[in-house]
Amino acid sequence: MARRSPAQPIRLHRFAWSGHCHRVEWLLSLLELPFVRVDVNLAAKAQKTPAFLALNPAGQVPVIEDGVLTLADSNAILVYLAAQYGEEHWTRVTPLVAAELQRWFSVAAGPLAFGPAAARAHCLFGSPLDLPVAQARSHALLQWMNDHLATRAFLLGSEITLADVANYAYVARAPEGGVALDEYPHVRTWIARIEVTPHFVAMPTYSTATV
Repeated sequence: MARRSPAQPIRLHRFAWSGHCHRVEWLLSLLELPFVRVDVNLAAKAQKTPAFLALNPAGQVPVIEDGVLTLADSNAILVYLAAQYGEEHWTRVTPLVAAELQRWFSVAAGPLAFGPAAARAHCLFGSPLDLPVAQARSHALLQWMNDHLATRAFLLGSEITLADVANYAYVARAPEGGVALDEYPHVRTWIARIEVTPHFVAMPTYSTATV
């Protein structure tokens, strides 16, 4: 159980098929925190309305409201939730672990975002980009992750950490961007291991019939 609980359910403003939003929703589940989903219609540009921009001037999801606190940026939200509500497993951070965690946040914001996430956004939502370049970046990242995971169960060792939470969704959904995972057995094992852990939250499969 979480070491403490918010006074009222946390409000999560999200797009259901966003990996950035999924990482927040999954951590809320892992911490067993009460929360309410507030779906934001990105196709209708709801994230650019004055009401939403008052929550996040960048006009992006996810955003959480925790009482009087409003916070945007998925990785920042992960850090806040773990520090505010997490048990020792989430807060027991040595200088080396903190450095390694920051490294994986950088991966999530860099190679992951401009590789698998970008390729998927192009294939599913028509985001403009050079798809072969994004796919090449994806395979370079997946090969590195595959080698890394050959000797450990999760990205930082034997337990799920925020590193896994930040990187899972877009790796698992890389095939939706035309990036096959067949050549990366350790990545596929990591995905399968995550998906059978307690409180795992699956991200729904996108199709035009669902929006």
